This record gives sequence, C-alpha cells and structure tokens, in this order.
Amino acid sequence: MKRPQFQRRWQWILIIVVPCVLLGLVLLVAGIGKLPGQAEFADVLLGSFWTPTVASLISHVLPWVEVVLGAVLLLGVFPRLAAALSLPLLAGFMANNIWAISQGMKQFPDCGCFGVFEELFGSLTPVQALGMDIVLILFAVTVIVFHPAPFLSFQSWFKKRKGARSQ
Repeated sequence: MKRPQFQRRWQWILIIVVPCVLLGLVLLVAGIGKLPGQAEFADVLLGSFWTPTVASLISHVLPWVEVVLGAVLLLGVFPRLAAALSLPLLAGFMANNIWAISQGMKQFPDCGCFGVFEELFGSLTPVQALGMDIVLILFAVTVIVFHPAPFLSFQSWFKKRKGARSQ
C-alpha cells in the first residue's frame, strides 16, 4: 500500500507531527512522573485487582516502557512501530480505568497516571483518564495509518530531508 503524500506542510504537521508529539509527551511525562515513586505506584496497583508480584513487576517496568516509547515518538525514530507498541499499553490503561470506574469513584478518586507530577498539576479521575486514553489511541492509530515513512523507518524529525534547502 502506498503511503499518502502531503501536498502542504500544514497537513504534515496537523496529521502526523501533532499526534506523534502529543502522544510522545504524554507517555514521557507519565513515565518520568512514576519513576521516583515506584513504591507508591505499586501501592496504587495493589489497591486494584493486581497480585503483589504483578504489581511490583508493573511498577518497575511500566514507567521505563512509557519513557522509552515517549522519547522515541518525540524524536521521530521508528514512529509507526512506537505508536503500534503503545496501543496495548493504552488498552491496558483503558481496562484499568474502566475497572476503577466500575468499582466506584469513592474507592478510586484518581487514576495515579502521572505519579509525582500529580502533586504539581493535579490528578485525573478515572473517567478523565479514560477519555485521555481514547484520544491517545486515536493519535497512535493516526500515526500508524498516515505516517509516510515505512513501518521500521529510522528517519527522525531532525534529519535533513532529501531535497531540503540548506541555509
């Protein structure tokens, strides 16, 4: 299947760059926010349906996965692959938020999505987090479907493009 060609630069920015950057920023910030408080993040996970072993594993691996995927998306390296790998992660976030909503808002008043950054900027309710997850999935699908580079492309934003004028 031939990748779509964008006639104007604003189309490229609107359809590819904005979703890629926003998805990357959210994943990077969420991952960095969870890194210093991995024990607290494990406690949040223990409050839901996870066993202690799985909660510990998730609390130590998940923040690093978010940081790596976020950084890769922001750098534009393997963007379609990174967006595809973020889909199961986002689906897991959605499942956790749906479960929290089903248990009641009094039991789970916030999602714990951004770790220590929630102290600075406030936290999201599971309903708000679910809405954000849906938007992030739409961003990931947009990058996967419309990004003009091949699936395993190593072309980054800052690499000089063929035919670009040097100043």
